[in-house]
Amino acid sequence: MPDPEPILCFSSIDWDFIWQGHQEIMSTLAKQGHRVLFVENTGVRGPRLRDLARIRHRYAKWHRSTHGFWQVEENLYVYSPLILPFPYSRWARWINRTRMGSALKQWMLTMDFHAPICWTFLPTPLTLDLVHRIPHKLLIYYCIDSFADSTPAAGRILPSEDKFLREADLVFVTSESLFKRASGFNRQVHLFPFGVSFEAFLKAAEAPNGIPEEMGKIPSPRIGYVGGIHQWVDQDLLIETARSHPEYAFVLVGPEQVAVERLKNEPNIHLLGQKPHESLPHYIKHFDVGIIPYRLTDYTNNVYPTKLNEYHALGIPVVSTPLPEVMAFNRRNTQLVQIGRTSEEFGRALEGLLRGGHDAGKADRVRSAEANAWSRKIGEMQDLIQRTIAERESSRPAHWAARLREAFGIRPRWVMRLGLAALLGFFLIFETPFVWTIAEPLRVPQEIRPADAIVVFAGGVGESGQADESYQERVKQALDLYHQGLAPKILFVSGFTRTFHEADLMMALAKNLGVPGSDLSMEIGVTNTYDYVLQVRETARKQGWRRLLLVTSPYHTRRADLTFRRNAPEITVFHAPVPQSGYYSRGEPVTFRKIRGVLHEYLGLFSYWLRGWI
Repeated sequence: MPDPEPILCFSSIDWDFIWQGHQEIMSTLAKQGHRVLFVENTGVRGPRLRDLARIRHRYAKWHRSTHGFWQVEENLYVYSPLILPFPYSRWARWINRTRMGSALKQWMLTMDFHAPICWTFLPTPLTLDLVHRIPHKLLIYYCIDSFADSTPAAGRILPSEDKFLREADLVFVTSESLFKRASGFNRQVHLFPFGVSFEAFLKAAEAPNGIPEEMGKIPSPRIGYVGGIHQWVDQDLLIETARSHPEYAFVLVGPEQVAVERLKNEPNIHLLGQKPHESLPHYIKHFDVGIIPYRLTDYTNNVYPTKLNEYHALGIPVVSTPLPEVMAFNRRNTQLVQIGRTSEEFGRALEGLLRGGHDAGKADRVRSAEANAWSRKIGEMQDLIQRTIAERESSRPAHWAARLREAFGIRPRWVMRLGLAALLGFFLIFETPFVWTIAEPLRVPQEIRPADAIVVFAGGVGESGQADESYQERVKQALDLYHQGLAPKILFVSGFTRTFHEADLMMALAKNLGVPGSDLSMEIGVTNTYDYVLQVRETARKQGWRRLLLVTSPYHTRRADLTFRRNAPEITVFHAPVPQSGYYSRGEPVTFRKIRGVLHEYLGLFSYWLRGWI
């Protein structure tokens, strides 16, 4: 047997989302000895307001991990990248592929993770870019959904998905309709509907443990559903069926992904929320009937509901709406699933199954689930993968030059394009006002008015980009304001130390230039702008200061202003940044240090927003 190949998986869901085939397959392969890097979802559409919680959650995971990388179990690692959430923007795509590509290559180098199998569930332009830039042994596209039909905004995914379908060495699909579409692009298309952890479900069925407490409080007969309560669940159908059968208890086990108030208003509909995947069998085995109440749409026309196999693994009879994939399943399995298009038909199907008893047809249902066990499907996938790798190895170019070109993936026209792009980028950045135009929103207009005190934020490197240089400009600005009589006190705030505390140096310089020590004070030990503002707020409360003149670098005024507004709204801040900073002098040449300063400030604003500091 060959050594297990490393696998780089680009997922269309996050690792801690509802357990699905993505996690099942990769977890199984990791247990078999394959080293797996699971890259979490980078999105198929632009962000919405309701996505803010997901963005914050992603940031929290990134913050807790090592540059976004963390280990789940032996051989299995997860990457939670921080990206710009605009999947079809050229600029965002360039930034994202640069950052992610660099991070992935660094991790792969560190982990000795060479020439992996690239396995993607996500056919976005960004994923395509990354696959093209990472040398890999094989490319697999597992097409599990019609992403273009999921939302209007996701329709732009089709061109990159078409490229994946053409370029993949193997294409796996979950439904017959997806098989037909994929076969128009690729000869190596194989039907693999999502399966079930049959052995785990069988073990749960035989376990003597009792009914979950919350299920025990719900009377029989129990009509059960497991999975996300999402936009494809037909709530009207559920409500109408529940009202016409008040003697049935409808039990929904899964996370609420859309508004469900109407369901909660029905006395015989019970929402139990999301449960750990390993506990689902203990809920399902106490269902009398399992249901698949999906709406019929262009999207669900391509959906194979995984829960069908999960119900059948425990012998539970099933009623479903006439989804094309369920109808195809019935043709292969002698009409095992009862069908109901309307609430009346759905109700009659439930009545018939409950009258027939739980054991009628149970053996056939269990056999159908066993045929769809993940262990079988993954084994079949692995056979295809090994055969395809062997075929590729036997057809590799023998000549060393051809093999080198294949390894580097470089073609002359791409070299020319990259060179031209680099030339244009250099001209745009270094020979036009582009950088200054981008930097301008970081500035808050100068407003110098009398105040209770002058506060100097010293950040160690400031606008000069070099330690021990910027504080002199800021002290000079503060002293100019002081000598103009605009404020009677000066407060220096800094957490930077080289040999001496920066605040000590500023105090000493101010005293040497004639400011009485009684008019000077300092705060040290703070590390960032947020801490600066909190410390100044406390000092201002003690001193009774209500109006402050703030001296900092010009490009830092926006972040400082927003932080004050959010965390110290009772203080009026007038901005008086260093007026003659070399950083903002358009007559001075642009340098990488200045570009880095601008990017640092924008990243700082984004980070503060994620943390709720602005």
